[in-house]
Amino acid sequence: MNRNAFESLDHLTTPHLADGCLRAGVPVRCGPAGLLPLSPGMRCAGRVRPVRHVGSIDVYFEALEHAVPGEVMVVDNGGRRDEACIGDIVALEVKAAGLAGMVIWGLHRDDGELRDIDYPVFSLGSLPTGPQRLHSRPADLFERAAIGPHGVTAGDVVVADSNGVLFLPADRLDAIAEAAIGYRATEARQIEAMRGGRSYRSQVRFADYLSRRQRDPGYDFRRHLREIAGAGEV
Repeated sequence: MNRNAFESLDHLTTPHLADGCLRAGVPVRCGPAGLLPLSPGMRCAGRVRPVRHVGSIDVYFEALEHAVPGEVMVVDNGGRRDEACIGDIVALEVKAAGLAGMVIWGLHRDDGELRDIDYPVFSLGSLPTGPQRLHSRPADLFERAAIGPHGVTAGDVVVADSNGVLFLPADRLDAIAEAAIGYRATEARQIEAMRGGRSYRSQVRFADYLSRRQRDPGYDFRRHLREIAGAGEV
């Protein structure tokens, strides 16, 4: 993973990166739509530090024994909505260890205190009560976390912002970032042209697309955009 590609994540939104995945031929892995930041404007990006919660907060402290500053702790609590699995003590400890943030497939508690800490936490929401159960520890407790339908490991990078949460394979990050930067530049040109009075439809020759589709019903808009992009027209 190129250092410049990783640093570019600070300047790319998750929508830019999701489109970068599409252009680079990488499957898009988004966290479910309900996975949101505690406060507007929160953002974090870093290597995944996976943790599977089994009912006790000691798993987080054990994970920190091996964590590297700049990572993002990704917590798998199975999407449970009957218990909160982290609170202010855990968040303060993770922050003090230098991790960039937390993404939780579950709920948090101590909502007001967490907001005061002002540390990036993404979760499914809040609930007053913590776990009232303790399950056995799986062998891969610190190796893999599930977030919705996606399994993530230390071989992944996570980027989370107000749009949502996106997981990227670290070994494809260079290609994704390059494609995302290209997409962002194209979008910026289009928006600037729109502000100058040139509609998006005229920029992408929408009338030509409709005419072509009338002749060829199988012709779709994505193909049209690819063709005019290939000709350097957008």
